[in-house]
Amino acid sequence: MGATTVHGRPSAELSTWLGAMRELSAAAASAADLGQLLGQVAATARALLGFDFCGVLVPDADRARLVVAGWSGLSDEYVQRVNGDRPITLDSGAPSSRAFHSAQPVAIRDIAAEAGFSPWGGAAQEQGYRAIISVPLIAAGRTLGTLNGYYKPAHTFTPFEIERLMLLANHAAIALTSADRLDQLRQLNAELREQRDALARSEEIHNSLLAVTLRSGGFAGVAVALSDLIERPVLIEDPLHEVLATAGDRARLPDAALRAADGVSSTHSSRPVRVAGDERDFYVSSPELDGELVARIWFPAGESGPDPMMVRAVEHASMVVSLEVLRARTAAEVEQRLRGELLSEVLGAAAELDDAVLRRAQLLGHDLTAPHDVIVARINRLPAQSETLLRQRAFTVVTGLAAGHRPRPLVATMRDDIVVLWPRDEAIGTPAVGASDHAATIHHSIVGVAEGVQATVSAATAGGRGYRETYRTVKGALAIAIAGQKLNTVVQLEDLGVAGLLLQLDDPALLGTFAGRTLGPLQDYDRTHGTRLVHTIRTYLGCNQDRKRAAAALHIHPNTLTQRLQRVETLCKTSLSDPSTILQLATALIVDDVAAQS
Repeated sequence: MGATTVHGRPSAELSTWLGAMRELSAAAASAADLGQLLGQVAATARALLGFDFCGVLVPDADRARLVVAGWSGLSDEYVQRVNGDRPITLDSGAPSSRAFHSAQPVAIRDIAAEAGFSPWGGAAQEQGYRAIISVPLIAAGRTLGTLNGYYKPAHTFTPFEIERLMLLANHAAIALTSADRLDQLRQLNAELREQRDALARSEEIHNSLLAVTLRSGGFAGVAVALSDLIERPVLIEDPLHEVLATAGDRARLPDAALRAADGVSSTHSSRPVRVAGDERDFYVSSPELDGELVARIWFPAGESGPDPMMVRAVEHASMVVSLEVLRARTAAEVEQRLRGELLSEVLGAAAELDDAVLRRAQLLGHDLTAPHDVIVARINRLPAQSETLLRQRAFTVVTGLAAGHRPRPLVATMRDDIVVLWPRDEAIGTPAVGASDHAATIHHSIVGVAEGVQATVSAATAGGRGYRETYRTVKGALAIAIAGQKLNTVVQLEDLGVAGLLLQLDDPALLGTFAGRTLGPLQDYDRTHGTRLVHTIRTYLGCNQDRKRAAAALHIHPNTLTQRLQRVETLCKTSLSDPSTILQLATALIVDDVAAQS
């Protein structure tokens, strides 16, 4: 290149070079992609230096080989062969690899005379070149690739040619670096815009679900808000698969069989987890509260999985569902505590209820001045899973029954029992329904909570005996029935025979006196000698005085049983062959059971 003319103006060649450099700089600063820029570098080198072909080679993603990323004059077939069939690995002896590693130009006058060039000779012959020069593209001390020039005939590269090509390569490297920086800035701007949009969307999700919480929209409000956010139908269920709320097209939501499948029960994550169905897939999120599963949120998978914003919406909804569960539990616990305290005071009162208790009951919606049935329900069996939740649901079901009546029945839990004071229907002007009918309704509701639930229920009308004595009677009847394996049924006093009559004695102390007088000698002997005579006589009478059956039930020899029975006769100073003795002992055993419940 010449410097300037004598008149101080650039020569034509210099003007051409300066113009080409400006175009490269402009291309680097434009929105053109990297492939276009590399192609322009190759075209500029070919035009300025007169090469028959030019190419720009850069490392692939694994930095294992050099690939032709931009070219001018080279055929597509040649580029494909070099990039595919005849790869230029970075550990090879190819001119481009040597220039890349050495950061120095590598020139070959005639590839036909270059023994190490044979792996790429076939492709070179097809393209039609014999001379090649490869110079490194270096910027900021880092080799970015190589700029290659090709001549069809053999050609000796002069130092001046090499210097001009290096000058162009250095400018091209700077342009490439600038383009890379601009590309990084564009990507960063795109990521910032995405983050801005994500924050805006996240705020929308937060505000939408927060509004549900603030207005106490419940599970239905959460389902509707989430369905609007993710544009898919939503189903919310409790851990026992009872549907709490739905929103959107119900036909697109999973059926009960899929929701109850074993594979789903082990899924505990507020982040949506994919579940395969027979015809379509679904996603399920499992909100927890203090490590306990409280609900599940279902929605269809659709053609694509949930994007990050959808996942965020579902996770946020899971948190709101947990808050709704906590809100409901707190309200229920407060109500149950208030009613439980009232019921304990009512059942503990020996005389008539005072005005303060009656006023408290009235504030809670109960009229305890009217006659009430006393009903006690005890759950005998629950499935192993979700026992606590099932007990809560059983209580909720009974409370729901009571909520529909006026004046409202008083329902509370006392230890493991559900205790209900149910107003007598004749007191509110409706056809009379007996205590056993109310008990049957409660029993049916409890066992209907879930498959496998069993409960025993007993009831009696308080009448003139007062709530405390009636509760003692009903609870005693329930305990005796359960001890006698009368389970999962409604127990009536008349079903218990003598025990039912004895439970209705006004003075329970009389029961203890009678039982102690008859069984006392046997109980004293058992305590002193570590024997089980009371258990022996109970088993003997339970087997209808069949000594062989009783011995088998006691796991002893019949002779041993005979010896024990003789000891009973001696201690009680009576004969077991006397029918009146058998009746007295059987009654005493029943009375002992009744007294134990009083």
